[in-house]
Amino acid sequence: MKVTLVQRGGLAAGINLQRPPQVVDAATLDGTEAAELKALADAAIAAPAGNAPGKARDEMSHVITVEDQGRQTVLSQSDTTMSAEFGELLAWLRRHLKNR
Repeated sequence: MKVTLVQRGGLAAGINLQRPPQVVDAATLDGTEAAELKALADAAIAAPAGNAPGKARDEMSHVITVEDQGRQTVLSQSDTTMSAEFGELLAWLRRHLKNR
């Protein structure tokens, strides 16, 4: 499984445009981390996007692409519309990518 994260908007919009997508390949993780990533990705895919009225100032949008067993799923949510499951996956990805 490969999970790709792209973030747009927010206060760092100009900086984020210059960044390539960030990728986590489960094949490079230990068994526990790979299982955790799989569980978080599956939960985020199964959950509907949250609902929020309007847009927030300096709101960020997040696109997470999950490639698993020949299937590709694209999840796109924003700061104000993300489901709890999407937020948990996003937080895990940020922590993991920060430690690289």
